[in-house]
Amino acid sequence: MTNKSYTFHSKLWIYPGKGAWHFITIPQAISQDLKLKYGNQSRGWGSIPVNVTLINNSWDTSIFPDKKSNSYLLPIKKSIRLSEDIVDGDVVAVELGIRL
Repeated sequence: MTNKSYTFHSKLWIYPGKGAWHFITIPQAISQDLKLKYGNQSRGWGSIPVNVTLINNSWDTSIFPDKKSNSYLLPIKKSIRLSEDIVDGDVVAVELGIRL
């Protein structure tokens, strides 16, 4: 069940470490709203279950808090990046639905 959805644009980036993980940082204003509304319902590692829609793909995943940016991070797996034809540095339109 999706409670609320958020729409935003953000840049895809690669985590500078082992594994070449790709993320989208959720804007701070939205991250603060998420923390206030859903932070007390978070799961392991402070994650919040979400449904994500880009242009051609929709899937269920989780977002994770990031202390460094004071925002939540959305991981973008390789199959989605290939299907959407997006690479590091691309700005992506995201629709994020909360699944609690």
